[in-house]
Amino acid sequence: MQIGIIGGGSWATALAKLLTHNGHTIQWWLRSQKVIDHFQRRRHNPHYLQSAYFNPQQLHMSTNMQQVIAASQAIVVCIPSSYLLPSIQDLPQHALQGKKVISAIKGVLPHTHQLLNEYLQQHYALPVANYFTIMGPCHAEEVAAEKLSYLTFSGEDEATTQTIAAHFKTEYLNTIINHDIWGTQYAAVLKNIYAVGAGIAHGLDYGDNFLSVYTANVADEMVHFLKKVMEHKHAPDAGIINYASSVYLGDLLVTCYSPFSRNRTFGNMIGKGYSVRVAQLEMNMVAEGYPASKGIFHINQTINAHMPIASAIYNMLWNGLEAADGFKQIEAVLQ
Repeated sequence: MQIGIIGGGSWATALAKLLTHNGHTIQWWLRSQKVIDHFQRRRHNPHYLQSAYFNPQQLHMSTNMQQVIAASQAIVVCIPSSYLLPSIQDLPQHALQGKKVISAIKGVLPHTHQLLNEYLQQHYALPVANYFTIMGPCHAEEVAAEKLSYLTFSGEDEATTQTIAAHFKTEYLNTIINHDIWGTQYAAVLKNIYAVGAGIAHGLDYGDNFLSVYTANVADEMVHFLKKVMEHKHAPDAGIINYASSVYLGDLLVTCYSPFSRNRTFGNMIGKGYSVRVAQLEMNMVAEGYPASKGIFHINQTINAHMPIASAIYNMLWNGLEAADGFKQIEAVLQ
């Protein structure tokens, strides 16, 4: 299977490392010709995971996205959700015909508040049978360091999902399969929001005792939302999903606790008094939890899940609620 990657950040680089480790030659869309030139000269990404080195002969890189997609049977999408639509706006409607799309995006699309599969089905007629997801818990930095990690691949057809997962499996990366493309994506969106909250708590000087209570409560809130949204989407597996498994609870825990978590780092800056804008400028990577908090707030106008913690985080990030006051609200609902 010829696999293409769309995106040049840390997660795209980590997934490229897995594929090339397994001997694959990949197509790779990168926005900047300067980055491509650096790869070819120095054999690593100049901006992300600089310790991960590549064999340039395994990389067919281009700034022409349509060319990369045309040369690939499966396309891994790794652009942050906030920047995806401008990046693909010039793709012709037939560009994804017959292709398999593998989403590594952990966010909802701005303005439309859709998951990627919903948008691609609506605008590119991509059938859900050709859509797959890659979700955590898995930090790009630990993949680059070859520390044992786990990824969950989701898709409607188990055999095809297993085949895709096999291309990424290494001695330091194990793969898990499930059918829940809806729940795994929403869980990945929510865990980023809650990790921003965990970071805010740390920045406000709350301790580990509080964070453990906070995390237990957001896990419960997340499951409540997932069950409601699965009912709303009429998802077939809604009643049999184990929400304590790694792609749901595990990913939530690592994103709330890990120093590698960009969302926790972003939240920590908010808790220490930085404005959202200044925190964004200070970071070299996108914290998906910030736009995701707005997307989930709007989605929940239809779902009507009880989400006082996510709502408080949204109000802190978007409506000027002071961080200390927001966490007083959160304290009042914790159990």
